Amino acid sequence: MALMLLLPSLVVFGLFVYYPFGRTIWLGLFRTSPFGNRTTYVGFEQYADVLASSDFHHSLWVTLVFTVMTVPVGLALGLGLAVLAHQRLSGVGIYRTIFSSTVATSVAVASLMFIALLSPSVGLINQIIKGFDGDPIYFLQRPGWALIAVAAVTVWQNLGVTFIVISAGLQSVPDDLYESARLDGASAWMRFVDITLPLVSPTLLFGFVVLTITSFQTFGQIDLLTGGGPLDATNLIVFSIYTEAFRNFNPGVAAAQAVVLFLIVLALTVVQLKLVERRVFYG
Repeated sequence: MALMLLLPSLVVFGLFVYYPFGRTIWLGLFRTSPFGNRTTYVGFEQYADVLASSDFHHSLWVTLVFTVMTVPVGLALGLGLAVLAHQRLSGVGIYRTIFSSTVATSVAVASLMFIALLSPSVGLINQIIKGFDGDPIYFLQRPGWALIAVAAVTVWQNLGVTFIVISAGLQSVPDDLYESARLDGASAWMRFVDITLPLVSPTLLFGFVVLTITSFQTFGQIDLLTGGGPLDATNLIVFSIYTEAFRNFNPGVAAAQAVVLFLIVLALTVVQLKLVERRVFYG
């Protein structure tokens, strides 16, 4: 009976997870000719070439910088908005709806919105800058600004999910703890540090891990906003994999990069759970 109940899930996982993953590892063992009409078995030599590639090192570095720019900011904003929306105020449900609204916005829609906002000629942000007699900023066309702009889009895109997850964690915090702290004279900041943060720390750990994995898998906004440019300033690992597979027609290198990315994300997740979980309060 147990096997019968598990069989549908095993079939789905086998077809859409395990087989593609095994096929990716196998593809990484073959080098493809420039014209894509011949493949040569090279074993793990291609994986070694990927690990030694300066282009891959650059993509990895850009991805790490992007992760540092998006994960802490996104987690902090989600926590702040969740705490604000957790207050007993009239009409707070409206704010909860507004704060969580980005969860219903696709990557394509969010990217198109920010293309309009960041336009150097008609964008609202540059219109405000011009109102202060400033020169327009080419957010998506300059290497120094492009990654920041894409990071801002990503934070906004993920904010709804982060807000909902942390809000759910706040619902489990007993109100009598806050009431006791108020009677003991604890300030709002002390209640936040001594009660809220410890009791939602498991939720924060979950959000931290999920946002990190999501940042390493970012592709849609890169493709729509910058195309990996300018000057590879936004060439994250997943976009590099896409470029190798569908523009350079080199599926072997793309497969090897994908496997290396999987190992990196797996290692980061294990490290996060081992190091951060020590500070998590499950009481």
